[in-house]
Formats: sequence, structure tokens, C-alpha cells
Amino acid sequence: MNVKQWKMKRALCLLLAAVLLSFGGCTAANQPGSPGGTGGSTQPAAPAVRTRSVDLMAEVNPTADTRKTSGMSPEAAAAAADFALRLFRAGSKAGENSLISPLSVLSALAMTANGAKGETLEQMERTLGLSREQYNEFFRGYLAALGEDSKNALRLANSVWFTNDPRFTVNQDFLQTNADFYGAGVYQAPFDNTTLRDINNWVKEKTAGMIPEILDEIPLEAVMYLVNALAFEGKWMTPYNKYSVAPGEFIAANGNERSVDFMYAEEHAYLEDENATGFLKYYEGGRYAFAALLPREGVSVEQYLAALDGAALRAMLTNPRPEAVQTSLPKFEAAWSGELSELLKSMGMTVPFDSSAADFSGLGSSTGGNIFINRVLHKTFISVAEQGTRAGAATAVEMTDEAVMEITRQVYLDRPFVYMLVDCETGLPFFIGTMLDPAG
Repeated sequence: MNVKQWKMKRALCLLLAAVLLSFGGCTAANQPGSPGGTGGSTQPAAPAVRTRSVDLMAEVNPTADTRKTSGMSPEAAAAAADFALRLFRAGSKAGENSLISPLSVLSALAMTANGAKGETLEQMERTLGLSREQYNEFFRGYLAALGEDSKNALRLANSVWFTNDPRFTVNQDFLQTNADFYGAGVYQAPFDNTTLRDINNWVKEKTAGMIPEILDEIPLEAVMYLVNALAFEGKWMTPYNKYSVAPGEFIAANGNERSVDFMYAEEHAYLEDENATGFLKYYEGGRYAFAALLPREGVSVEQYLAALDGAALRAMLTNPRPEAVQTSLPKFEAAWSGELSELLKSMGMTVPFDSSAADFSGLGSSTGGNIFINRVLHKTFISVAEQGTRAGAATAVEMTDEAVMEITRQVYLDRPFVYMLVDCETGLPFFIGTMLDPAG
């Protein structure tokens, strides 16, 4: 295959795998427990560590939901898929692999939207493609649909972490809403290095170690984190055997040849539109599949993505043709990490990041100033091999206030300075001097 074909295939495989995760399944809602234990993960608990985070789930009890379907109409699902495409297009860079989990980003931002009001909420809804209420209902049903199946390949966990600094007052209704609709665990924490470790450990556990950490630091102005973690571990319905794997040449975007192992098979779910052909390869149970789309000769990946919309994508993915198709798929691993604030601003969501204009009064209040979104951190990982696929993603929405918080000052007298001897009762200096050169 030539350069364009392989580049197109790889980028689109990653995109469509992420989109499939967004609409293919769900996990158990979070249950009360330790920072390593909320979120419905089936992974073993992390070793006990010292923690100063306080689990508040005893005070925030999710309202029971008896529905087992997402309740999302085809039109609403198409709108969410369209957001996935727009997000991917905005985050992709020419000549570079890209990997984004729209479901993870949607979950974290939709939780955040429950604290937004006015123009802030309007911009978030326009950018995300659906109303806050639509996403709330979708995620509640989405989590409930497979919440009782501990063997589900896809696991989704959410949590809310807020500072115990007395300057910040959380809105209990906001916490209750995110517990009800997103199964979110709730933690009050000191937002120091112990909290940094607790959040990263929570993400590591919920992603089965695929995303070791999501935060690099906790700024002094931070008052809340809304965190999503996603893990997918699916075995192929028909695994590749050793005889179906052979080395071959992968033509990179820059024209260089790369020697890789290709996995060959005959699949029976053919995909086609006017600009691409592809296939689905199913995972055990048939609920999830790996989708690959290869743009036709003369159509670049960028051109193909630009012309694709959510409705067309869903129509193709939900109606594969039952035709035999010979396929080859390179074994690969890929990872991506980035900060999405500029990307989301470019998509029309500017007010939520504006320190003076953002309105997140439904989330809580701070004597340190107005609350706004500071960063949206996102990390992803995927591994595709003979037996199946492992993929993990995490998103953290960092909420800060405008205050410059208790900064540890540093004054090193390593250059000329003025000094005084002061009468503290009168406040008057009784000696004033300058030190220009200690050597005299």
C-alpha cells in the first residue's frame, strides 16, 4: 500500500475505535469506597496508601435508575458522533498520529456543565452538540445498561474532587446531580501532593494501569477536578493465529518504509461510502468492534474527515454489508496526551475558560474570585495485537478561581539590598543601610 493509504488507515482506525467506544457500551456506576475504589472498576484495589482525601459518597447517594437503555435518539447519537469528529479534527496534526477518546472528554465536560449557567452553559451545549439534560439522561442510561455486567469489556468511572480550603463552598445539588447521572465518586481533599497522588492513583486503577497519571501538578488556584477514566480490554471474536501474522512494509506519511507485523484475516462486515472502504472486526460478545476506514486513492485523511459528519458515520457503522473482505491490520501501540483548552475554544467554547465571564455558580462559590475552567487534560493509549485490543483514556477538567493563593515567597539576598533596624512599637526605622558588597 502507498503512503496515503496506510496513513489514512491508521488515523481512521484510531478515530473510529474511539467513536465506537463512545456509543458501544458502558460500565457500572461508582459505588462508595476509597479513592481507589469508586467508579465501578473490576480491577483489584490499589495497595493501601496514606491519604488525606475524604470520600463523601456516604453523604451523596446516587438516586436509583431502573432504565437499562441510553435513551438517546438516533438524531442525538448522531450529534454526539459529530462532536467526536469535530474534536478529532480539531486535535489532529498533519503527519502525526492522533488518538482521542470522545466519550471520556464528553463525560468530564458534561459533568462540568451541570455547574454552568447562562452563556457559559449555552456555549458548552452548542460545542458538545446536545443539551445538558440530554447528556445527563444518556450517561445515566449508558452506565445502567451494562452496570450489572462485571465482565463488560468497557469500563467507565467518574469522580469529583474539590478542595477543603475554606474559601471554596461546593454546591451539594451539583454533587448530587453528578452522582445520580454519572455515578461520580465525591472527594474533599487538601489539594496538595497527597491529592495529586490520590487522583493519579485513581486514574491508574480505573484504566488498568494504561494511564499512569493525568495530573502533573495542582495549581494553588485549583478548587475542583472533574475526572473521567475509561478502560477497554476486548478479545477478538476471532483471534489472529500465528500463521496469519507476517512481516511487511508500512509506508509512513513522510514516505519512509517501516517494517511491521501485519495480521491478515477474512472479515464479513464490509464498510463503504463514496470516499472510503473499510471493515469491522468484532470483539467477543459482538457489542464492540474495531472499525477501519481507508480513504480512496486521491483523498487525503484530512479531506475525508472534513467531509464526514456524525449522521453519515453512524449510518455506515450501524449498517455494515455482510460481505467477505480480505483484510490486513498492522500490530501497533499508540499513545497521546494533550491539554484541550485551546482546541475547545477553537470549537466555540470560549466563555467557560474566561476568568471574568464564566458562570459556574451552580458548581459552588469561592471567596477567591470567579470560578472558571483552567485546563482540560486528556490522555489516551491503545494496543492492537493478535488476541485483542487494550485501550485507556482519562480526562480531567481543572476548575480554578481568580485568586492568587498563598504563594510561598522566596527572598534570596544574593545582590545589593537595603536593610533597616526598626522600632516595632512606633514602626520607625532607627538604622537604615544598604549592602552593596559584603567584602566592603
